[in-house]
Amino acid sequence: MDKEYSFQQFWKDMNDGYQIYFDYMEVRYLIYKMQKNCYKKELITELQKSPLQKNEIMTLKGVRDMFDFMSNFEYKVF
Repeated sequence: MDKEYSFQQFWKDMNDGYQIYFDYMEVRYLIYKMQKNCYKKELITELQKSPLQKNEIMTLKGVRDMFDFMSNFEYKVF
């Protein structure tokens, strides 16, 4: 994705129903909107003996706090 990808565009894409893959701290995740102010983050990269949650429900504030550290965005293709 373009380096100019902003949080506003990311948020709009999720509101439009897109599921987005991204890297966060060298781990691959999938995130999508479930309901108003309710987002699901799924762990894609399986790490042996990892303390990371496989599924996490987040609010928009949590997603916003993570956005600055996300990289390598991809849209899920059906």
